[in-house]
Amino acid sequence: MSIVIAILAHNEERRIAACLASLPLGAPGVEVHVLVNASQDATAAIARQTAPAAHVHDWPEGGKARTWNRFVHEVAPPDGDAYVFVDGDAEVLAGSVEALAAALAARPPANAAAAFPRNGRHAARYAAEMAASHGLFGDLYALSGAFLRRLRASQLRLPDDLIGDDSLIGALAKLDLGAAAWEDARILPCPAAGFLCEPVRATSPASLALQYRRMRAYALRRFQNRIISDIMATTGPAGLPRRMASLYRQWLPRLVPRRHPVWWWFDRQALALMRKRAG
Repeated sequence: MSIVIAILAHNEERRIAACLASLPLGAPGVEVHVLVNASQDATAAIARQTAPAAHVHDWPEGGKARTWNRFVHEVAPPDGDAYVFVDGDAEVLAGSVEALAAALAARPPANAAAAFPRNGRHAARYAAEMAASHGLFGDLYALSGAFLRRLRASQLRLPDDLIGDDSLIGALAKLDLGAAAWEDARILPCPAAGFLCEPVRATSPASLALQYRRMRAYALRRFQNRIISDIMATTGPAGLPRRMASLYRQWLPRLVPRRHPVWWWFDRQALALMRKRAG
């Protein structure tokens, strides 16, 4: 079985070595690509040192969705049986890559397989929700080779400035790229596959600053997802824009901050950013 691993990494010099060390580097049939994008630190150098056999791509353009597009449509070898996507700050539990690939091989109609979070206060709740809804986390999941090849042939791309690419990837998998009705079973929850994320440490100013940026990104992702949901329910995947910002001007009058005492603040920041990017 041929497995291609794509690691998406932006300024991950603290975590990339641990991420790579958790993967089956050098295993027969496994090809690893590290997609370093717009990093201003030593991520690429550490990746080359930690995994000399890996293909390390150091691209000046940033954005996870843009990087995902470039890999899928330009870089990914075309003959893989399974394509495993990993965030550069995640640690993959032993056997997870193989479990994802095996799950897809056992169920050829499936387009994707999803790994479960294994740490954090809400890990058990997230795992239960994933199992029930056949969702996936962007930290670790796999696409079947057949699905990726059809995705490439279709020329469908994620909007380059999309936040939270996992929701749209999951929708494309369940809709079979818009060729069929929504079917949850096209994503396989894979309990044998799991990952660890760096927890937020209340005593660390750097950790708190990272969480603040995440909360702001989550707020923007919520508004983007509302726009994406409307597109998928009307025109379908063919209506996806090259950039989400091209739709902000027409959508901003319909978007308001939540009244939640925490989310209100982050929603306001997200809306301000959307207004700025709308021009």
